[in-house]
Amino acid sequence: MILLTRKADFSAAHFYRVDAWSDEENVRAFGRCANRNGHGHNYTLEVTVAGEVDPVSGFVVDLKALKEIMNREVVSIYDHRHLNLEVPEFKSTVPTTENIAIAVWKRLEGKVPGAKLHRVRVYEMPDLFADYMGGA
Repeated sequence: MILLTRKADFSAAHFYRVDAWSDEENVRAFGRCANRNGHGHNYTLEVTVAGEVDPVSGFVVDLKALKEIMNREVVSIYDHRHLNLEVPEFKSTVPTTENIAIAVWKRLEGKVPGAKLHRVRVYEMPDLFADYMGGA
């Protein structure tokens, strides 16, 4: 089995807030990130797929096709958006780096022909990342 990773970048705004909590509880848990005006980040997305090398093409998956899938399913939907306000999965889920990784997995799972999704890694620049390898 071969692991193959493709990278993409996007920028998005968000805030952290649990609607069932009071303003004080949100500020206590999330600090300045609870501000409903939000703030932005640059993100790097890495998608790793696993599979066997096709003996004829030499590919596990065509990297151009993987890039197109990532762009269609994630980047075009998240890039330059306010995640809480514009992306359906974050209307009721706090868009932490961890939850973004899980949401990306759900968006990509089963959509890469000839390969199995192995890992999604989301970096919130400059130095925070979350890995998701399925199972939730």
